[in-house]
Order: sequence, then structure tokens, then C-alpha cells
Amino acid sequence: MSSSCSIRFTQLLVFAVWFMSWGNDAENAVKPSDISKVEDAQNFHIYYGQTFKVIKNAIDGRSYLLIQNNSRMAARTKYCTARIKSFVIPMSNYSVGTDFFPVSFFELLGLLSSMKGMTSESVASGCVLKLYQGGEIGLVNKSEPLQFSQYAAHFTTDSDQPQACNFANFAPFGEDGPLRRAEWIKFLGIFANAEARANQVYNAVKENYLCLARVAAGKTKPFKPIVAWMEFYNGVWSFTKEAFKLKYVEDAGGENVDSSINKMTYNISNADDLEQLHAILCTVDVVIDGTYTLEPANYTQSTFLENIDAAADKSCFAFLANQSLWRFDKRNQNSLALDWFDGAVSQPQLVLADLTEALFPTGNYTITYFRNIAKGEGVVNIDAKMCDRDTSIPMEPTILPCQ
Repeated sequence: MSSSCSIRFTQLLVFAVWFMSWGNDAENAVKPSDISKVEDAQNFHIYYGQTFKVIKNAIDGRSYLLIQNNSRMAARTKYCTARIKSFVIPMSNYSVGTDFFPVSFFELLGLLSSMKGMTSESVASGCVLKLYQGGEIGLVNKSEPLQFSQYAAHFTTDSDQPQACNFANFAPFGEDGPLRRAEWIKFLGIFANAEARANQVYNAVKENYLCLARVAAGKTKPFKPIVAWMEFYNGVWSFTKEAFKLKYVEDAGGENVDSSINKMTYNISNADDLEQLHAILCTVDVVIDGTYTLEPANYTQSTFLENIDAAADKSCFAFLANQSLWRFDKRNQNSLALDWFDGAVSQPQLVLADLTEALFPTGNYTITYFRNIAKGEGVVNIDAKMCDRDTSIPMEPTILPCQ
């Protein structure tokens, strides 16, 4: 189905549901202050009726009809098709497919107390771990779909898995910009009638991010630092093509190496490729190594040098001389979950501040998500003891000083 046809279908759905509900629930009508508007994200859209809302997920093509629990529609309307699913809101409880799911969005919304199930212990949140260890969140076997029926909604980032009627696909990773990913807090807020909180958090995060970007743009150096964001897999190095990463580098005041080269992958077993890779690395100021590893704590500068086959000759690498070789796996939970896929998604202003410090070191800022393996920096293990706040109230976003 084309994008225009899909949007037209959603508009017709909104009209049909609006017509059915008109005149029956005027006292429950949505107030302007209860509305979220999508400003930056590209892959979801929101429509409002009197006593219902519709979210259009452009990633999977599904529409979610959210019906207020105090409306007449709630008892008589139910959809569960390939294109439409209905939910009664605000949801009483929910579960999460916790593999690569940014639960920090729920923390910022103040919805952790309603989280009652998760599919694995792979979660980069001390407070979620605390609730799980305290018995307030149960472990659900994702291979047994019937177990999810006890929850009003099950949120997942895996749109390819078999899905029950109460599954909702959450897709911030499909966005190509840091703020676009962060705005998906509004998607989750709608399920809890928490639009006001979602708007408040996103506005604060966006304002802080844009301010930090303006400050970074004013950094004075003869030339912008050249950054190589790269990863190694199966004997091949590749420079990132992921737009959100390239955007981070640009907003932090750097220049991506990608714009100056025409070859993106290099096989270290090929002598010509290896020589070209070394030549390119001799021109960069900062390297961010995103190579996947099962044991982040064991990934060091020596690992990197071995992977680029440069243990002997590394004299021309300015990023080593300047000690600027980074990884984004600083915060992780027993190597199972990286906070890069969690808190860094919901609070991109912290990532931007990290990268600005990496490119223009001051020594006055403690970096959150990145570690400098050229300086031997290790990892931080996330555990339940790190949760020192009341989980029944919203977590406040970290707004950094900016002027």
C-alpha cells in the first residue's frame, strides 16, 4: 500500500469512529491541552477524535485505535486485524519485549509502576531491575504468546515476530535523527493519557539539544575535527552510513570522514584495502569504534589495533597520539544490554554533550555513554543498586547547562 493510500485509510478510519461516537460521549471529549503533535519524527502520526485517538505507525503500516475507558465505545468496539488494533486507555498494565527496548521512555513518563512483565533481564535500567528483583515485574516467555494476554498492551521493537492483538510496535530506531527518535515518547504517552508529560519532556530535551548544538557550532578551531565512526565485522571494517550517527557528529561540531571518501568497506585480508584504510585513518582526529562484542569490558585499544592490523606501525594515527579513540558501550548491564540503546535514545542531549566533549575536550564534563579506550577507560555496570529514586513518580530528564 502506498504512503498516501495508507494515510487516506487512517483518515477514513478516524472519520468512521468519530461518526459512531458523536453525541454519545461529549462530556469525555479530548481537550486541546491533552493533545500531542508530532513535530520532528517521520514514522508515526497522531489523530484525535472526541473519545478516541489513532496512532499511525509508518514503519509497519498499522493503525492503533485507542478508546477512552469511560466511553460507550470501549465496551462495544474491538479491532484486531492486519492493519488495525484497538486498545482501551489509559492502559491498566503493560509488558515490554526488553531486547533493545528503551524503557527509559517509561521512566520519563512515570509509568514504571504499570510495567508488570518483560521478556528478558536484558535491560539497561537500574530501576526496572530493582522492580524485577522485588517481584513487581514478572518474566514472560516470549515463545508463549498466551502469556501476554494478561496485559492491556505489550510493547515491542521487533515488528517481525508473531503478534497477538495487544502487541504495539514501538519503532524509534527507524528514525534517522536523534530528536526524531526522542519524540517517540509521545507515542507511548498517548497510551496512558500522558500527553502533557510527554510534551513537557520532549520540549525540554529538544530545547537543550538545540542549544548545545548552537554552542558546539561556535567552537573555535582552524578546522573541524574529522571523525571516523566505524565498526568491524567478519574481517571487514565499514564506515557508518547511519544518518543519526552522522547527525550527532555534525551537531557536535565535527566533520564525518564519510563525506571525503568514496569507499565505505575495507577487508583487512586484502592488502590494498588495508593500505587504504590505514591511509584514511591517518587523516582523522577522532575514531568511534562501534564494533559489537559479547564482552565490552574486554574490548580495549589493543583489540582495536589488532582489528585494523596496525599493532606494529601506528605512528601516523593522530587520534592515538591525541588519545581520542571511543566506544559507546560505557554503560551496560552485565554485557547483556547497552544503555546506548536505551537512555541514549530518550535523552539525545546527553549524547551530543558527550561527543562535543570528545571533539573539544575541556575536562570539565563527565561523559555519560562513551568511554575513551585510548586512555584505558572501562565500563560501568548497571544494577538495581543504582536506582535511588521513587519509581512511582516520573524521572526528570537531565538538562545540561547551556548558554
